Amino acid sequence: MGTWGAGPFDGDAAADFLGELAAMPQDRRLGAIRGVLSTAAAERDYLEAPEAEMAVAAAALLAAARAGRALPDGLAYGPQLTIGPPPQQLAVLAGHALDRVLAPDSELAELWDESDGGGREWRAGLARLRAELTGRTD
Repeated sequence: MGTWGAGPFDGDAAADFLGELAAMPQDRRLGAIRGVLSTAAAERDYLEAPEAEMAVAAAALLAAARAGRALPDGLAYGPQLTIGPPPQQLAVLAGHALDRVLAPDSELAELWDESDGGGREWRAGLARLRAELTGRTD
């Protein structure tokens, strides 16, 4: 797994997704985020790690936008990447996508669970992100 940390932007697929978003006009970014979240949430078979990683990054972008926070320092595409205010329904979709990422038939969840202790930190981070987006803590 091309990952360097447990954060939502700490992997190759997430960084690539941020790069793609930064390269497109701002008025198309929410549509791209919706597409990534929809793909993950709708997967009924095995969710591959890159799709899951992009969904986590998309959810984190939405959470930051909803809270009026800047993206974390050190992101290659952070300074140029802004999105418009996301509608509530997109936050709900992000919650569904995160649930799917955490499901047993998710490659990313399996990879984190097989890591040396990092899985617990990763799952806790996703639970916080999900609660921030949806207000649900279960």
